[in-house]
Amino acid sequence: MSAVWPSFDVTRDSPTIATLHLASQLLGKLRVAHAPWVNHGWQVTLHPVASGLITAPTASADGRSFTLALDLCEHVISLRVSDGASDRIALVDGLTIAALHRDFVGMLDRHILPSTFHGTPNEIADALPFADDHAPRAYDPASAERLRDMLALIVPIFEKFRAGFSGKASPVHFFWGSFDLAVTRFSGSVAPLHPGGVPGLPDRVTREAYSHEVSSAGFWPGNAGMAAPPIFYSYAYPEPAGFRAAAVEPRAAEFNAELGEFVLPYDAVASAADPEATLMAFLESTYAAAADRADWDRAALERLAVAP
Repeated sequence: MSAVWPSFDVTRDSPTIATLHLASQLLGKLRVAHAPWVNHGWQVTLHPVASGLITAPTASADGRSFTLALDLCEHVISLRVSDGASDRIALVDGLTIAALHRDFVGMLDRHILPSTFHGTPNEIADALPFADDHAPRAYDPASAERLRDMLALIVPIFEKFRAGFSGKASPVHFFWGSFDLAVTRFSGSVAPLHPGGVPGLPDRVTREAYSHEVSSAGFWPGNAGMAAPPIFYSYAYPEPAGFRAAAVEPRAAEFNAELGEFVLPYDAVASAADPEATLMAFLESTYAAAADRADWDRAALERLAVAP
């Protein structure tokens, strides 16, 4: 049976996306505070699983480890500890971020696990500290499940795209700062110093993330800073000459000068006769536009996405 791609309505679904964005930051920021730094900040990202998004295991000083998950089947933030303990916090309509933050820290403290982290969201302009955000937030389980089902369809396509590259490439992972699924390819060459300037993110982090030439693609469903229709995107850093004028596929894709990247509406993929082929054409053509114009050694960096 062909999969039916979920519909997305900004009025209906974006308030829940905003809540999930802020909830995901609690998980990610704990990793910032308590995991060794990995190049490009990859240690802090969330990873797609069947039920939603999960952290990598985090070590506790007493020899235990634990994971935290944004479970979009059970609609909870769940905790699993290596000693067999588990706990959860319900995600419900009308919750406040202050209460969620309090309960999150309390859950970790109950299990004598690391619970300290920077208390203000990243990559959101003029964001309130979690503990001071007392506004009731929307949480519609159906909206959360639509995001879960979108990721279930998109992740395998991103993984197939990633498999066609033998050079350095990121995992298919989820950045909680901007709230997007991403996969990044690297040419191997050092990039010029990034100018920084991302709201709520230290320039040293941005500059380390973009220390080398990249072609990066992703899926963004909106976030707490902007309610918007979801998009697929692709950009290059540094942007090579002629990149934004390149002809890419499908026809619905275009270069957004304000964002500095090619964008393809989610709806153009979801409504296509062959969504996988449509999305793969976007990923491959925008990557080629970047790699060809930046003189990447494509013969050395690419491979057929087949089993050995």
